[in-house]
Amino acid sequence: MKKSNVNSKTRLLALTGVLIALTTIFTAYIFHIPVGVNGGYVHFGDTVIYLAAALLPTPYAMAVGALGGGIADLLTAPMWTIATVIIKMLIVLPFTSKHAQLLNKRNMAAPIISFFISATGYYIAEMILFGSKTALIAAFSGSLVQSGGSALFFYLAAAAFDGVGVKKTMFEF
Repeated sequence: MKKSNVNSKTRLLALTGVLIALTTIFTAYIFHIPVGVNGGYVHFGDTVIYLAAALLPTPYAMAVGALGGGIADLLTAPMWTIATVIIKMLIVLPFTSKHAQLLNKRNMAAPIISFFISATGYYIAEMILFGSKTALIAAFSGSLVQSGGSALFFYLAAAAFDGVGVKKTMFEF
């Protein structure tokens, strides 16, 4: 194995670990605002997951979503952990990291698609956990607030990162 390949893997693993930690902290503690009766809360952890999905190859981004979100739920709302691990892995799929810029056509639309994945996933999880079918509109409206805030902060952070060339700098050897 070439030294540059080792360096590349080390950078990817280190960045993945940092993004897992940031996802956990932003989901569980920073701007963690409880809403609803079932333990839901507004957070910006998904912003970090979206950034990971735009920066990292898909398997690494999926690890950020699953581990960052899963650890946060273990710390704050353990009953949601399994659902969160699955859902947070899936919300990275609409994004691409294969573009030179974080903000590109696909990544501009990706948070909207991720909202539907997340809202549907948590609606199904709520039916399984609580055995009740809440109104679909009510279930999605809570997710819309959380996902909308995460999308807005993703667009702002990605634009700022693109402006200073973070993606090029991070993966240049």
